[in-house]
Amino acid sequence: MTWHAQLQLDYALESGRTVARHVHSGPLRVLRSLYPQGAGVCHNVLVHPPGGLVGGDTLDIRVSARSGTHGLITTPGATRVYRSDGLPALQHSHLSLQAGARLEWLPLEMICYNACMAENRLILELEPGAELLGWDVTALGLPHAGQAFLQGYLRQHLEVPGVWLERGTLAADDVRLLDSPLGLAGQRCMALAFFVCGSALDRQRRQIALDSARAALSGHALEALAGVTSVHPQVVVVRILAPVVEPAMLLLRTLRAAWQEHLWGMQATLPRIWSM
Repeated sequence: MTWHAQLQLDYALESGRTVARHVHSGPLRVLRSLYPQGAGVCHNVLVHPPGGLVGGDTLDIRVSARSGTHGLITTPGATRVYRSDGLPALQHSHLSLQAGARLEWLPLEMICYNACMAENRLILELEPGAELLGWDVTALGLPHAGQAFLQGYLRQHLEVPGVWLERGTLAADDVRLLDSPLGLAGQRCMALAFFVCGSALDRQRRQIALDSARAALSGHALEALAGVTSVHPQVVVVRILAPVVEPAMLLLRTLRAAWQEHLWGMQATLPRIWSM
C-alpha cells in the first residue's frame, strides 16, 4: 500500500501575531502552534505518522507566508526512505513568501536506506523583501548500524526560480562521486544551509552573512569539509560534508544562530521538539 499525503500550511498576521492555518489529506499533520519567541514567530512541527517513505509514497508540502509573518517549520525526527521494489518515493515541498515575510525551513535529515529510490524536490519562491533561512540534510545509509548505502539513488532538486538551481543524482553505484576527493570524499552526510532573499542583499549585509558563517565554521571539527559562498546576490550557501549526521546538525544550529543574530537581530531559540 502506498501513501499520498498533502499539506497546505498558510501563515497570516492577525493583531501582530503570526497565525498558522492548515488543511491536509493523507498521513501528514501539523502539531499545535508554539510561540517560544513571542507572538510574532510561530513554530510548527510537521508529523508524518507512518514514520517513513517506501516506493510509490508521495509527500506534497505547500507553505505560504503573508507579509509581516515569521514562521518556523521543523520535524520531530528524520525522514526515512526505505528500500523500494521499483517505484520512487517522492517528497515535494513548495515554499512561497510574500514581501516582508520571514520563514525558517528546518527539517531534520532525510535518511536514504540501502536500495531506496527517492526524489527530494524543494522550490522556494520569494517576493522582494522576503527572506528565508533554511537547510537540507541527507544521510546515505546508517553508518552507526553498519548498514551501507550500496544500491539505489536519491535525486535532489533545489530551486529559487530564475535565481538558483541545484539538481543532481546520488547513485549508490557511483563510486567516483561518493568516494572521490572531488565528490563526497567518502563522507556519507551532506548538508546545505542557505539564506535566501527575494531581492538582492546590499553589499554590506551580504558580507555580514558570509563573515558570520565563516566565523561559525572557524575552528570547528568539520571546518575542512565545509565552505561558504554567495552563488547569487540573493543567496548565501554553506555546504558541509560529515561522516554522520550529528556533527553536521550541530554545526547547522550554530550557523542558524549566527545568521539570526547578525541578519535579523534575534536570539536563536531551539524548537522545543528537538529537546524531547
